[in-house]
Amino acid sequence: MGSVLRVKILDKRGTNYIQSVICRGLAILAISAAPLFGQSELAQSKSFIPPNTASVSLPSSESTPEADQPVTTITKRVDEVTVLFTATDKHGKFVRDLGEDDFAIRDDHKPPQAVVNFGSQTNLPLELGLLIDTSGSVHARFDFEQEAAVSFLQHTLRVNYDKAFVMGFNTHSQVTQGFTDNVSLLASGVHHLQNRGGTALYDAVYKACHDILIKADDNRPVRRAIILVSDGEDNQSDVSRSQAIEMAQRAQVIIYAISTDDSGLILRGDKVLQQLADATGGRAFFPYKMKDVKNSFAAIEDELRSQYVVSYHPADFDADGRYRPIEITALKKDVQVRARRGYYAPQQ
Repeated sequence: MGSVLRVKILDKRGTNYIQSVICRGLAILAISAAPLFGQSELAQSKSFIPPNTASVSLPSSESTPEADQPVTTITKRVDEVTVLFTATDKHGKFVRDLGEDDFAIRDDHKPPQAVVNFGSQTNLPLELGLLIDTSGSVHARFDFEQEAAVSFLQHTLRVNYDKAFVMGFNTHSQVTQGFTDNVSLLASGVHHLQNRGGTALYDAVYKACHDILIKADDNRPVRRAIILVSDGEDNQSDVSRSQAIEMAQRAQVIIYAISTDDSGLILRGDKVLQQLADATGGRAFFPYKMKDVKNSFAAIEDELRSQYVVSYHPADFDADGRYRPIEITALKKDVQVRARRGYYAPQQ
């Protein structure tokens, strides 16, 4: 039984930037006696402390039973970025057999200083937020969308591995079921949603990321996503669209949006949903028929199991809190990449 020390970096607003490698993508904590996630051989060495790191030694005490154990050294890298992304062919089908050399990566318009890890990630634990618009404007298909959401959770969540929460939003946001892997409880949370009121979409996205997802306490890499079911219209939010997107990016959350608009036209709200998805590396769906709603949920489930992950050290990195754009492109013809567009460096 060794000592455990958790290190967190907070900005001026108290936002936690370091909790796990995959979720924050901006730091790595490695314990010499038990390396975290096996991400970097360098970080696994007791004797090696790379540049831009800080180490904390826990002194042993001769008065404790653990005095004969080695001193635990924690090495913290603030300049390791982790990005999840998908690759599709010209028909929109996932391409799952590509390697590191098949992609070009630019961070702040420069190639990375070094790539630490690259691979296909089909089995990461999921942390999902199901955000359902309950305003009066989505009344027509509300019951069907509830059933489709429950079916999605039943097919997607694995007991003791994945977890999700349910949030309804109209004028205000309400969590009807907190984080759990119990699909029955989640289904009950979905069915407790009531359809009425205005729409505060941006507030809901901001709250889900700031109050729940960014604060989740994980000792493992996870894939975090919001499944947003809405018409995209907002007439009540206190925060702006850009603020909602920024918070999703800070929380390393991918947004998948399913439009409730059945007009067959591309309306203003549909463009909003597309912007939320594009900025976070997600995808927007515009089902015209009710049966297409279930197909949209199925496509999201498939994509969550069909992503690549790359971890790298950016060139010319400063922990200055600045937004740094990311661009990942495929070198093979007719292969398209979808990834988040950037991240905020931690501020020290």
